Amino acid sequence: MPDAPPRVFRILHVSTGNVCRSPITERLTRQALDERLGPFARGLVVESAGTWGHEGAPMEEHAAQLLAEYGADPGGFIGRELLDEHVVHADLVLTATRDHRAQVISMGHSAGLRTFTLKEFTRLVRAIDMATLPAAESPDGLVERARSLARAAAALRGWLLAPTAEADEVQDPYGAPLPYFRSVGEEIRAALDPVVTALTGVPPHRARADRALR
Repeated sequence: MPDAPPRVFRILHVSTGNVCRSPITERLTRQALDERLGPFARGLVVESAGTWGHEGAPMEEHAAQLLAEYGADPGGFIGRELLDEHVVHADLVLTATRDHRAQVISMGHSAGLRTFTLKEFTRLVRAIDMATLPAAESPDGLVERARSLARAAAALRGWLLAPTAEADEVQDPYGAPLPYFRSVGEEIRAALDPVVTALTGVPPHRARADRALR
């Protein structure tokens, strides 16, 4: 019998044009996962798309420069318009704004329980007891941990509300100067850090220490 295909957990980042916020978030997520898990991170597939995506377009220049400053790889990116198949295959959808979240959910495919804004998901993840999640000690364990995290966050939604509606959003830097892109990049990185820690069970300081020993 042929080997069963490897289990994966798909994370989809969504913004408007898929040339600024979602590419930045996609590549920073990949970088953080690689730093903490190395090849072990292959069980987590990270992609992005845009609700009005510039299909086939390159990443916005400032977005690419920002990623390079962080040591993340901006190369080979191609913009995509959000399609039904992207939502169907995603285990977790993280959007830049509430409007993006609403558009994803309106597409159907039972997306409501697995679609959050990035900052909303971060807020919910902070309230989850990490000891209740499966240990990511194998590729399958990593996938099961990610699925458990998404379920736990969905269960908390409605109980833990944002202080303001805007607190759950990342604003669009398109057309803005590089310093504004940098501020958005820091905002995204701050939101991603607890999410990646929860997904992997590896805090950032340990990842840095592990790299220093290599």
